[in-house]
Amino acid sequence: MKNFVLKKVTVAILICSLLFVAPAKLYAFNLGSILEGGGIAIAVKIFGRQINDFINTALMNKNISTQEMTKVVPVISIGNGTYVGAVQVSGPAERVQSVQAVMQLELNFSDNRFRIKALIPSDSLNPLQFHRVLGVGVSAIVDVKL
Repeated sequence: MKNFVLKKVTVAILICSLLFVAPAKLYAFNLGSILEGGGIAIAVKIFGRQINDFINTALMNKNISTQEMTKVVPVISIGNGTYVGAVQVSGPAERVQSVQAVMQLELNFSDNRFRIKALIPSDSLNPLQFHRVLGVGVSAIVDVKL
């Protein structure tokens, strides 16, 4: 049983990894990029549970697991272009369940010498119409080395 679950998680991670190999940089009126970004967000929605289980297992093996509910959702980065990826959020169950995405706002200062990345759990996938979900934090970031 454990081998079946492990294989399923491995396949899910490989599929998501292939989707993340070319990060989606979304530009206005660029339909191909919008579809690519949407595809990554959909893949995260479809395989989020398997990715979440994998992260929790890995953290438990390192004795740093969380005691709250966790969930993997898309992260939409807004700043110098728009990017899509995945993050794990954690917190009280009723609040985590309402998180649909995490908005990452990127701010650069002093000729890019300093930067701030704010990760905001959101109740919407729409970066123009989101509301912060209070009491929920980001516990893991999923990315792929290029």
